[in-house]
Amino acid sequence: MVRCFLIHTVCGLSALGPGDSRVLYSRVFGPNESEAELNQTQEPSPEESRLLQRERVAVVARQVRSAVSLFRDASGRQLVEVVPGEEALALQEADSGVVRLRMGQPFPGEMSALWLSVLNVGFTLVCEPHDNLLLAEGTLRTLARLCVEHLHMLGQGSEILLKSNRVDFLLSRLLPHGQLLFLNHRFAQSLEKEVAAYMIK
Repeated sequence: MVRCFLIHTVCGLSALGPGDSRVLYSRVFGPNESEAELNQTQEPSPEESRLLQRERVAVVARQVRSAVSLFRDASGRQLVEVVPGEEALALQEADSGVVRLRMGQPFPGEMSALWLSVLNVGFTLVCEPHDNLLLAEGTLRTLARLCVEHLHMLGQGSEILLKSNRVDFLLSRLLPHGQLLFLNHRFAQSLEKEVAAYMIK
């Protein structure tokens, strides 16, 4: 089961420090384990749970941002601004990788964070150790493609925070309750039509 999905920045913005990453969207799936982690006998308050969840997501975003930065430094590739209409090219040249999240950093168990960076936007899936990473990568690439194509996330002034309901819609189809789906050609075609109809609303 996928533990969480997030969209975040992976390149420095003027308002951020060199190691910071701004989380633009996040969705956490699965059980809430905050009670055991806070070592409390009583149920944590909703505010404590939200703060713990927000901190976990921020830790993942920072670790992925560091991995993307190292990858780009090693490859020596320069980022080129995308002209509207060239989103497909940006997706083809997207960098990708996996970050191992050790136990307690930030989840109680070991996890894998699959990432895909399209220019300065990162897409990340946090998966449990037994998850099929090839299937997760395919799902992540499909999610990123649909977000970039239909939400125009690479353009100037794009604000994903205002489009969170559309990302929720994509996740409900591709990752229902965090479950990875095997996507065949017929399902993919049906999904494309459904997404196109929803996005023009």
